[in-house]
Amino acid sequence: MISPDIAFALLVNRTAQTFEQSQPAYMTYRERTHVTGANRVQDINRSVAVRVADDAAVMQDLPNGARRTGQAFPIIPSFDPISSFGFSYFANLKRVDISLTRAKPWYFAIPAPDPSVNVTVAYNSFFVPTYAPDSTAAAVHLLLAPTPRFHGFYPADITEDPATHLPSRIVMRSTSDDEQILLDYHVIDGYWLITHGVYSATQHVAFMTFKVIADITFDRFTFPTLPPDPALAPAPAPSPSAAASSGPALRRARTPVGGASSETRSRGRGVE
Repeated sequence: MISPDIAFALLVNRTAQTFEQSQPAYMTYRERTHVTGANRVQDINRSVAVRVADDAAVMQDLPNGARRTGQAFPIIPSFDPISSFGFSYFANLKRVDISLTRAKPWYFAIPAPDPSVNVTVAYNSFFVPTYAPDSTAAAVHLLLAPTPRFHGFYPADITEDPATHLPSRIVMRSTSDDEQILLDYHVIDGYWLITHGVYSATQHVAFMTFKVIADITFDRFTFPTLPPDPALAPAPAPSPSAAASSGPALRRARTPVGGASSETRSRGRGVE
């Protein structure tokens, strides 16, 4: 198989291209969230209509609860976590707020073949990819460790779908604590979407320490071409994914031929 660094770069590029080129204008779905923590259990079931370009959503608590507008909660199913993003949350005993900012997708610059080069050494400044024991050429499974240069959420575990060659599961971890986000993906009507996720983190509130776990399922997707709700009718702002950003380039060696507490925390990543 090719080196894991190259496999990771190709997977990132393939996912970014799919994410950019296959975005619905609108989508509707049902979201079911089960939250546990501090001896409390809460279920949040909603019907959601969202304008994908700017994550403007109309959410109806099911079966006949309150109607809300704002960013899709807890996360929009159209999200590429192995590119740039910003993430923050607020959590206490009574509520959990999550904010996601999708940024420009990453593309890795992969060197073209060069007859004057006989050795290519690929490396990534922020992550050290390795193959998982069950990884194959047809279905890549990558494990990534952050380098000392990286701080924040990082893609620790990526499983590729052998049919689509896009990620089917991505596990994000934090470099500073035990926060983790697990995301399961499927391609639905040509769109690469989250269908299930689990968020977990240890919280510190007053004199209490407890684990919060939120298990989220998305289903009943539809993809209207017109606004499914009047509140979504205004033209959206330009999408943050409208233009690509360059990720950390793969380097090449040349040799001669023949020779939380209840606070907000930010997560994200930068690029070289």
